Amino acid sequence: MTRTSTVRRLRAALGVAIAAAALSACGGAPAHQGAAAVVGDERITIAQVQARLSAVREVGGAQAGAPAANEQPGLVRHAVNDLILDKVIGRALTERRLTVDASEIGAAKAADSRTVGGDAKLAELLRVKQGVPAGGIDDFYRQQLGLAKLAGGQDPTGAAGDATIRKALVDAGTALHIQVNPRYGTWDAARIGLTDTTDNWLPMNVRPL
Repeated sequence: MTRTSTVRRLRAALGVAIAAAALSACGGAPAHQGAAAVVGDERITIAQVQARLSAVREVGGAQAGAPAANEQPGLVRHAVNDLILDKVIGRALTERRLTVDASEIGAAKAADSRTVGGDAKLAELLRVKQGVPAGGIDDFYRQQLGLAKLAGGQDPTGAAGDATIRKALVDAGTALHIQVNPRYGTWDAARIGLTDTTDNWLPMNVRPL
């Protein structure tokens, strides 16, 4: 009788432990190995973040895996934040049935290229000032043009346009239930960025160059 009671108690305790572990696994998606963040039903992997950083470093002449001379301490977090923000902007545009097409991106890049003295100079400025790898330039302009469209025809750098853009991004970010691997911080929907940072993560200057 004693043995039977002991076995039952052990099984009950084991059942509670398993249930708790299952709940923890369901609620902690960003903590899954290889995930930097989960945005809606999409995962941003640590590999994606590392690939972005490597691309920025290699263009700058640094050896793979070694910090570039001009790398700031928050560059990794900036990369994670930017990858999340890209999805938030995409969600906000979709909710408003807005799109940014390739011709618009091409025209904006061409205009900036002429202003700064060529495609190579533009790519270098974006790498140094914005942490944008060569392969991410189109994505950068898609973000910038998307922000302008979210202003709803208002000046995106003015108070009214800024408020309209921020509301769209707050709504989209809240709906996506963003979860971030704790090593990078926590997504603050109201601030539209990761916590524990001093950078202004929202690129409100639509034409930064």
